[in-house]
Amino acid sequence: MGRRVRALRVERGLSLSELARRAGIGKGSLSEIEAGHRNPTIETLYALCGPMSVPMTALVGDTPTADHPRTRGGGMTSVTLDVRHLSDRTVEVFRLEFAPGADHTSPAHGPGVVEHITVVAGSLSVGPSGRMRTVAAGSSTSFRSDSAHRYRAGDEPTEAVLVIMTPAVAERPAPGMAR
Repeated sequence: MGRRVRALRVERGLSLSELARRAGIGKGSLSEIEAGHRNPTIETLYALCGPMSVPMTALVGDTPTADHPRTRGGGMTSVTLDVRHLSDRTVEVFRLEFAPGADHTSPAHGPGVVEHITVVAGSLSVGPSGRMRTVAAGSSTSFRSDSAHRYRAGDEPTEAVLVIMTPAVAERPAPGMAR
């Protein structure tokens, strides 16, 4: 994962210091992640995705395996189910599990990213601060996730399916190169 983070950072012309600043994480922490000496939390991964305008799977890989990779953080477990790279966007599908009362805050994703969530068990309050909606089992909602947003489970274990749509980013020229 560290190699992917570094390659994307360099591809986007960002210094280690600049990406750390934009992501709101320590430069030393980012350096350790890139070197493979630190495992980032899901919050840190999303914090890195926003400034680089990439989907989560660009950092963790996009090939679900038989045992589906799990990411944990804030009382939430995320399991990657599928990833599709279309001409105009990347579509990621996750199964989310929340402990009773779990409260997970996700940093902003890149510009234009939209999340669609369907709750299959329990209830979940989701969305950007000030615009959160409570979604019961069998119901869905969608919201732009290009600002910080939260997932807050009710008093029972909660399960949901999350589809994140990340617009494709036009290739950026190397520093000093004209388009």
